[in-house]
Amino acid sequence: MGIFGQKEAELAVGAGLAAVLPPNPKPWYRTSHIVKLNLALLVPLLSSASLGYDGSMMNGLQTLPQWKEFFGNPSGALLGLINAVYPLGGVVSLFVVTYVSDRYGRRLPMLIGLVTCIAFAIMQALAQDLATFVTARALIGFFGSFLGQPGPVIITELAYPTQRGKVTALYNTFYYFGSIFAAWCTFGTFKLQSTWSWRIPSLLQGAVPFVQLLGLYLVPESPRYLVSCGRVDEARKVFADYHAGGDINSPLVDYEIREVEQVLAEESEALSSTSWMDLIRTPANRKRTLIAIVVGWFAQWNGIGVVSYYLTLVLNTIGITDAEDQTLINGLLQIFNWMVATFCGAMMVDRFGRRPLFLLSTAGMMVSYVCWTGLTSAFIRTNDEATGRTVVAFIFIYYFFYDIAWTPLLQAYTVEIFPYTLRGRGLSVTLITTFLGLIVGNQVNPIAMNAISWKYYIVFCCILAGLLVIVWFLFPETKGYTLEEIAEVFEGKKEARDGKLHNVQSRSEMGEMKDNGKAEQLEHA
Repeated sequence: MGIFGQKEAELAVGAGLAAVLPPNPKPWYRTSHIVKLNLALLVPLLSSASLGYDGSMMNGLQTLPQWKEFFGNPSGALLGLINAVYPLGGVVSLFVVTYVSDRYGRRLPMLIGLVTCIAFAIMQALAQDLATFVTARALIGFFGSFLGQPGPVIITELAYPTQRGKVTALYNTFYYFGSIFAAWCTFGTFKLQSTWSWRIPSLLQGAVPFVQLLGLYLVPESPRYLVSCGRVDEARKVFADYHAGGDINSPLVDYEIREVEQVLAEESEALSSTSWMDLIRTPANRKRTLIAIVVGWFAQWNGIGVVSYYLTLVLNTIGITDAEDQTLINGLLQIFNWMVATFCGAMMVDRFGRRPLFLLSTAGMMVSYVCWTGLTSAFIRTNDEATGRTVVAFIFIYYFFYDIAWTPLLQAYTVEIFPYTLRGRGLSVTLITTFLGLIVGNQVNPIAMNAISWKYYIVFCCILAGLLVIVWFLFPETKGYTLEEIAEVFEGKKEARDGKLHNVQSRSEMGEMKDNGKAEQLEHA
């Protein structure tokens, strides 16, 4: 029996891998090497918290009179620029970090990102003019990609097989951990009459990277990267230490090494070179890339951008204008988001599957947005306080549906649908389109909100209806496959894959016969 029991293991990764899991009746939190692995994975998981801090911090700063007065009450296009430089910096750097991650491993870019994000957070906090503040934000955005791109990749390549889906899905839920941290920082400092009311939250943008930097030495290199470099013995040791409790001869370790070696060999035969053009070279890769673009763009253009960066403007339209009320709602919303994304989203990916969660999430957001729009229209006509409170309730309902799929699966779905050689580039495509969506949204949303107010919500009602159709026809299910076997979903089964599974079954039988003292007979056979 595996860590979670045979049935649950088969549900997560299929029967082939479940058959070679080490016998262990204890739950994972009482299994030392799994605990050690998950503690190490907290370091890249917190990368999402570093990125999540920014949006919530800017929401909070926009409610502070001290921040607005110091920088001349920015609004409209200028306010959009202040927000947009962060994702713009990320777009520019993704091409660089993709090369560094593929060439030098997943840990080096994380180290670069952590050190620089700490330094530029200090620069942002000490800014004496708007130009310095905006420059610091652009640089934090640039080097933030050195955390955001390799983070989910190393998680999915290192996680324990039966936990891979859940742990990778947890990555983006930590976005809300950063959001909560930022929201309550600004709530705690808004009463300060000095510029420290916004300088303290700006400085604390470097706090999570500092904690990560302290723990980075605990994180091993991706074993799949090691195999790709010919360092098979090192990769075997990583798998043994973190997946098999140090047993170098474990059938699970043998399975994983052989599977990674075979898939990498197949990929090297199929690809004449490793370039960005490989993303569109074959029908399967074109479908993967289209999914990556859809996930990235619509993670921002499904209405979430209006609330995540411009909650103040939304609350203003329903009569909630007090700074204390707005920062309190922001703080409570982030706690709600984190809980839903974790327990109703990430923890459910292996139980319900990725595709059903995406469909339920998108349909729920569409219905919520329609109700939200209608109620806001009613409030504008009647100025009824109860209607305004109902609008706030529907903001939370909308976020519930967003959080069950579009939060946990933004990176998790992308990294698992791409093969190893394209995984970094595929995730970068998603992140680039996400950042582009943010940039466009940060320019368009405040202008549209100022110009047509609540009527702008109608645009997103239409977008969500179209998105539901796209998800239905485009997104496949990936539950029940190992990371390497997901290629079958896009490319179909191959004879080589059948041969591999036959070998896996043989190795599983060998492990069982060794337990019965019959290994010698099988080896001679």
